[in-house]
Amino acid sequence: MKTALKNNGLSLFFGFIFLLAVVGQGISGHALFNEEQLSAGLEEISLAQYLTSSDFAVDVSENWQSEYLQFLLYILATIWLVQKGSPESKELDQAGLESDKDQLVGEYSNDKSPAWARVSGWRRTLFANSLGLTMGLIFILSWLVQSISGNNAYNEEQLRNFQDPAPWTEYVVSPEFWNRTLQNWQSEFLAVGSMVVLAIYLRQHSSPESKPVGAAHDDTAATG
Repeated sequence: MKTALKNNGLSLFFGFIFLLAVVGQGISGHALFNEEQLSAGLEEISLAQYLTSSDFAVDVSENWQSEYLQFLLYILATIWLVQKGSPESKELDQAGLESDKDQLVGEYSNDKSPAWARVSGWRRTLFANSLGLTMGLIFILSWLVQSISGNNAYNEEQLRNFQDPAPWTEYVVSPEFWNRTLQNWQSEFLAVGSMVVLAIYLRQHSSPESKPVGAAHDDTAATG
């Protein structure tokens, strides 16, 4: 048990604090929603009703889609783009696709290589791009959930104000939708860009996300 906890500590830690954050968001969001209900002269709803509501779904999904878009773009951008001095970048002369030898596929695979890395054809191609494809699929699905639940929440608000509801096709091109969406996107892009640049000049002892403390500022792709 101790070995399993140690070997999976990073994923378990983030999984645990993710659950805490979702629970906290549900409880605080429920309280805020009921405050708004009372101020509008409407009835309160239960926590279970709130957790299955469009309001909660859109708040969760709009954050998820921006996070997975961030990772998708970062995964793809770092194939072709480099940043001198950043541990988040490949070496300056290694931009672009790498060789089969570098990627340990086909004849260059070893006994520990995944089975689909040893074969050729569509299976290797699919496995070789599986991370980006999965991130992209989660982004699309969470974006779709955000747009549908956001449309439902928007229409509920419209009806409460005795205004006409909007169809999904109209909502996804509305200022309401893109204001919510771009608020999340800009913060994610800023965070990733900051990490790329700040890691050139700043250090974190013993972190693989940082260069060694004594590494030169212009050392690229070096990790501690």
